[in-house]
Amino acid sequence: MSRDRKPVLIIGAGVVGLTLAHGLQKLGIPFQIYERDDHISSRGQGWAITLHWALPFLKEMLSEEAFRDVESVQVDPEADRQGLGKFIFINLETLEPKFLIPPGDRRRVNREKMRNVLLNRVSDKVHWSKRLASIKDKGDDGVVAIFEDGTRAEGSIIVGIEGSNSRTRKFLAPDSYKNIPLPIRFTGAAVDLTPEQVKPLKDIDPLLFQGCHPVTGAFFWFSMLETPQVNGTAGTDRERYRVQILISWPVKSPDDEVKANDAERLANMKTRAADFHPILRDTVYLIPDGTEVIEVVLQDWPCLPWDNHNGKVTLAGDAAHAMTMYRGEAANHGILDAYRLHKVLEAVYIQGKDPREAIDEYEAEVRERTSTAVLLSRQACLDAHDFAGLNENSAVLKRRAIAGV
Repeated sequence: MSRDRKPVLIIGAGVVGLTLAHGLQKLGIPFQIYERDDHISSRGQGWAITLHWALPFLKEMLSEEAFRDVESVQVDPEADRQGLGKFIFINLETLEPKFLIPPGDRRRVNREKMRNVLLNRVSDKVHWSKRLASIKDKGDDGVVAIFEDGTRAEGSIIVGIEGSNSRTRKFLAPDSYKNIPLPIRFTGAAVDLTPEQVKPLKDIDPLLFQGCHPVTGAFFWFSMLETPQVNGTAGTDRERYRVQILISWPVKSPDDEVKANDAERLANMKTRAADFHPILRDTVYLIPDGTEVIEVVLQDWPCLPWDNHNGKVTLAGDAAHAMTMYRGEAANHGILDAYRLHKVLEAVYIQGKDPREAIDEYEAEVRERTSTAVLLSRQACLDAHDFAGLNENSAVLKRRAIAGV
């Protein structure tokens, strides 16, 4: 090993931070994780994510047992058992498919459950209620993370993986850290449906589908979150599916801004669904009063340059390249970041490579890969609300592929 045994300090215990921790643990590289929340369920962790081209990298970083645990939290293991699912984009007025694109092998997993299973094997390394306040560069002696509660942690490198509003990013790029807002608003809810209610939706696609209304430009996303086999209600009189229902729309006037409370947000979703095909309209109408309706703020950050302090502080995941979800790639890029980073840290800790050179190489690859991906996802967000303009070359439909892997 090159310098010393000071640990890697991972800021953020999300999916990407925990994945990196597994990779480092497998290599015997010391690390500690610092998370701003006081426990894993403090905030909602999103609904579900699709793992596709990043699966081989995830599998290499995890132990066989940990990878099986991830597969165990699929929203519907049967739907993707053969990896033959399809990407379907429909006309929300007629239900007719606009495009069908085979995505290849994939796993649709519950994000919060995945985070929990990843936490299981590294929980002793996680420090809760640690919100980053500042960072001190100690030169050849490493780097110090200083937290709001006054505690400090010394390490050889800090990796900021604390999401799109990363404080590490603000430290590294004080003049350009702010996210870029997009002119689209987005709300969604999770709801339980009976087998009879969910059947017409599963007939469109058993796992997920999306589409655009040709007149209003509203976008609709449906995804399975839990099947009766997963939630234990199969064969009972309480049999239920839990699903994710999301609607987004362009901002054309102040009336299009997201409302202040759940009741108004739900009323807005139902109003925007009024022109949908009856199957989709009635599904939105089934969302009961009192349901939590979450706003997802659409903004991005295209991996702009930052000062890595001679290889002692870097970024990964949304902290490095916040992107919208319309191409379903954010988590996959984050996992590939973790893979690339654990490889360069192996070179530093085990093979004695110069840390500055190693981190510079890591960041060059991340920037080349994701600066384009962020802009593609931004364009996909806009394309998804323009039904007439959609074609096989639209960003929302372009093949997901990573050069050189």
